[in-house]
Amino acid sequence: MHSTRRAALPLLLAALAPPAAAAEAIAVFDAELIDTSGEGPRPEQQQRLAMITAELRQGLAGSGRYQVVDVAPQRARLAEGPALHGCTACAAEAAAALGARLALVTVVQKVSNLILNINLALIEAPSSAPRGAWSADIRGNTDESWRHGTRWLLRNRLLAAR
Repeated sequence: MHSTRRAALPLLLAALAPPAAAAEAIAVFDAELIDTSGEGPRPEQQQRLAMITAELRQGLAGSGRYQVVDVAPQRARLAEGPALHGCTACAAEAAAALGARLALVTVVQKVSNLILNINLALIEAPSSAPRGAWSADIRGNTDESWRHGTRWLLRNRLLAAR
């Protein structure tokens, strides 16, 4: 009799627990660069933009709180401009077209080879209402500094308990 009660207790507790919140669909758009350093385009920076975009997508998907949608169907349209960092309505419309309720726009501003800022804007679709905006200053234009700043933003801002 006691073993039956012990076996039933976890099932009872699971049945009484509130349902898990459904993951929100999010469009994580490709990170953009604003280079005010005067150094001009560098291939490694394009690779780093792709790297932090992948890091954001993986981190959000891995959290279980977000379902990351594929943005490829909107890339050609978005490439026609304007840049997403200057058009939150564009990001919201593209996210809605992809079936996402949220858009994440990431912009790295390169002030110099030493000073960079990673900026995130979380936007509701299709309303364009801001849900959050965060920034991290990083020092050094290296893969490690970009990763470190991106992971900090994920852990301490995007995925921080609300």
